[in-house]
Amino acid sequence: MAISEFEIKRCEKELRKFLEENRPPAHVRAQVDLGYRITGQSVEIFEVRPSFRDPNEKTEIAVAKTTYIKSQKVWKVYWMRQDLKWHSYPPAPQVRHFEEFLTLVKEDANACFFG
Repeated sequence: MAISEFEIKRCEKELRKFLEENRPPAHVRAQVDLGYRITGQSVEIFEVRPSFRDPNEKTEIAVAKTTYIKSQKVWKVYWMRQDLKWHSYPPAPQVRHFEEFLTLVKEDANACFFG
């Protein structure tokens, strides 16, 4: 079951704030930028870069993902490992509030999200 329309709007508001604070300067954004997508009950943050094969094409590089588990009222936190699969984030595998997820990504204490 997807998260509610109200929750989606709240997440989008927080994600816009996150992007404003963490995006690269405007003059660099053609080379690297941040984006997000909300699918079902998951939110994914990714980098957007030109493809090395064709600079006119954009490539998305996964940064972080969270999935809302309604029955437990928690957000599960994931990071993409070298095997290109999502893995639970060991220091904080789940958080209570979406804002806590964004704080974890911003701080990136273990260099899992942005390397």
